[in-house]
Amino acid sequence: MPVLFIGHGSPMNAIADNAWTRGFRALGDALPKARAILAVSAHWYVDGTLLTANDPPETIHDFGGFPRELYEIQYPARGSTELAKRVETLLASREAALSSDWGLDHGTWTVLRHMRPAADLPVVQLSIDQRLSPAEHLAIGRALEPLRDEGILIVASGNVTHNLRHAFRSMQTGDQTRPAWAAQFDHEIEAAVMQHDDQRLVSGITSDHARLAHPSLDHYLPLLYAAGASTRDDAVSFPTTGWDLGSLSMRSIRFG
Repeated sequence: MPVLFIGHGSPMNAIADNAWTRGFRALGDALPKARAILAVSAHWYVDGTLLTANDPPETIHDFGGFPRELYEIQYPARGSTELAKRVETLLASREAALSSDWGLDHGTWTVLRHMRPAADLPVVQLSIDQRLSPAEHLAIGRALEPLRDEGILIVASGNVTHNLRHAFRSMQTGDQTRPAWAAQFDHEIEAAVMQHDDQRLVSGITSDHARLAHPSLDHYLPLLYAAGASTRDDAVSFPTTGWDLGSLSMRSIRFG
């Protein structure tokens, strides 16, 4: 199976018809049929490596101030205790554990609603342990690589750049000018993934423009899971690219 990193953007993409959602749908149509999906979302950013064990997983509306229509959406995918336990075994050294305290947050279901609108595949979500270093997140991704040969589609969801303060200011002022720091960081990530340069992905987050691109690492770290689960033989492509709200890169990446 291929491995995906999806730039998910605003929760409103769940109900929008735009370049991003059309890209999600086209990507879903182009994928081989998976047995199940393992999702890694920027929005389950906690202490610990946890896996959703509830079946079905709850559709979590983890946002505020949006139209009522958005809160009424349910993504009725099944869960998979089998997959959750398999990942728990792969990540035993990380003390991974099953949990019923979460479900599918908007980093996962707003994308899958377009990629798999029938919700016909079991979905398990993996948390991001906020205590770990970037190198450790990459290592977790590497530990997940065997799942690809077992028919599991790994979908990591975040954004290559994610500075909400700048994005909200752009929304208020209408100024969609792309800042140099965002363009530079997005270009660096494009080059790093094309070259399978994992060390650059791990260390490149410390520069001044990288800190502007990611005041918090939550939306960057899912990329390390996808990169870790890829191999140097994987072709790299970008199913969607572009910018929202000036500085928000909507780049998605397919490995394999």
